[in-house]
Amino acid sequence: MSSIFPFFKAISVLLMASVSCAAKAEFPEKPITLVVPFAAGGPSDKIARDVAEALRKPLGGKTVIVENVGGAGGTIGAAKVAKANPDGYTLLVHHIGMATAPALYRKLPFKVPDDFEYLGLINEAPSILIGSNSLPAANFPELRKLIAERKDKINLANAGLGSASHLCGLMFQSAMQTELTTVPYKVTAPAMTDIIGGQVDLMCEQAINAVPQIEGRKVKVFGVTSTQRMTPPLLASVPTLSESGLSDFSVSVWHGLYAPRGTPPAVLAKLNHALKAALKDPDLIKRQEALGISVISDSRLEPANHRKFVESEMARWSKVIKAAGQYAD
Repeated sequence: MSSIFPFFKAISVLLMASVSCAAKAEFPEKPITLVVPFAAGGPSDKIARDVAEALRKPLGGKTVIVENVGGAGGTIGAAKVAKANPDGYTLLVHHIGMATAPALYRKLPFKVPDDFEYLGLINEAPSILIGSNSLPAANFPELRKLIAERKDKINLANAGLGSASHLCGLMFQSAMQTELTTVPYKVTAPAMTDIIGGQVDLMCEQAINAVPQIEGRKVKVFGVTSTQRMTPPLLASVPTLSESGLSDFSVSVWHGLYAPRGTPPAVLAKLNHALKAALKDPDLIKRQEALGISVISDSRLEPANHRKFVESEMARWSKVIKAAGQYAD
């Protein structure tokens, strides 16, 4: 009987060693999912797919999947990640809406900034004020005069409550000290189609979507929302709205990477390291810069500074949204 005990003891040691090895397994062991809280084909989706591809190498070649969970201005997808298992395998790629949702929505199924871990800012880009080719204005001064004379007949499209085009539109109307008839869509694509077709007049859209339409001469361009002119050759001669007369007007659309609150520090550190490596990828940088988008290389790549930036944007946009009185239940 006593001879059996050493056998069981050996089995026990082997089992414990196996469990210990499993517990210390290197992250990641399986595919990682990047949740985009908007429909496929939109600006955030395009950016997330570029980032997903660039993340593969620094994550040891593991697959990075993009999952679109659209609806309610990005809050449904964000809530999914906030409630996900905090193991590092479900992440969120979100834009400026991360900072504006608390002011836009009276009830949110998550809390910003506390329900997320901050992994770093991805990019930053201006929007571009574009218009239908049928508008009788060739530049911003002419557009400003047209709005002053016919504001009741000029409309402004956006891709829905909480979208970048909606937020930029709010800032534009505030700077112009006027209210235009707004035409909300559920996503960007049909709004852009109607701008091109002349069914709507204006839209303040992200560069990633606007630049191809400008290159194709399908829309007019009236100005960019950055403090500096854009780098793509086609837009280098286009003035900023600030230099065209809208004093200190500046709107940038940024994207960041987030994990659920409670994700282990070691996993967060590995994800942050991978993001920093991905954002140095020459192909990623080239694709982004061709659309006037700046890939982040400053201190906002550090999690603590990313969080501080989001908090500062929350304070800034809260004032604009409250002044406009536009909320969702």
